[in-house]
Amino acid sequence: MNILWLGHGSFRIEIGDQILLVDPWINGNPMMEGQDKEAAIAGATHILVTHGHFDHTQDIVEISQKTGAPVSAIYELANYLHGQGATEGNAFNKGGTITLGDVTATMVPASHSSSMSADGKPMYTGMETGFVISGEGKTLYFSGDTTIMADMDWIGDYFQPDIGILSAGGYYTMDMKGAAYAAKRYFNFKTVIPCHYRTFPALEQSAEALAAGLPGVDVIEPQVLQAITL
Repeated sequence: MNILWLGHGSFRIEIGDQILLVDPWINGNPMMEGQDKEAAIAGATHILVTHGHFDHTQDIVEISQKTGAPVSAIYELANYLHGQGATEGNAFNKGGTITLGDVTATMVPASHSSSMSADGKPMYTGMETGFVISGEGKTLYFSGDTTIMADMDWIGDYFQPDIGILSAGGYYTMDMKGAAYAAKRYFNFKTVIPCHYRTFPALEQSAEALAAGLPGVDVIEPQVLQAITL
């Protein structure tokens, strides 16, 4: 499995026979300035979207049309994106599992908000979500934008993920100390990768507090487009 950060909350996950893009925000993402944007999306087989905010959906239709990758998200958001021209994937809901070749993705709760602007007006886009992605004998919990929540208890117990990609920048999501607390209380991760940080001044710029709070866990600060191989 190769995990490549595209900056902010965006990832390219190469797992099994799939190249998954999760919340790919390429254009206007400060972390992607000067980076190889074509390489970031090349060969994508599927796009997963956690919620409707612009920094997670702005480029979805364009990337889907360019790569042919189907888009899957919670029912309301998926139907809207499909209606805007994205290749049709799965419009499913929390608790649902989709099979993508050798990989499965289960939609799980998050605690955040979810909307986008349509015709200059705010539009509800279904509830915010995360994903549990399984393949190659590994299970990855992708938190999406969230704070600490009690649902992490059953997610950790039921899926037993060994890898966590956790929003941890603070202000809009839990911060590094909060993410460390959640990981320690609810999960038994071998590897934790922080995200949704460093993008803007309001967000945390370092994962030192996360690493300090998780002794014995491999906390990896990602670098844009540099593969983390697990």
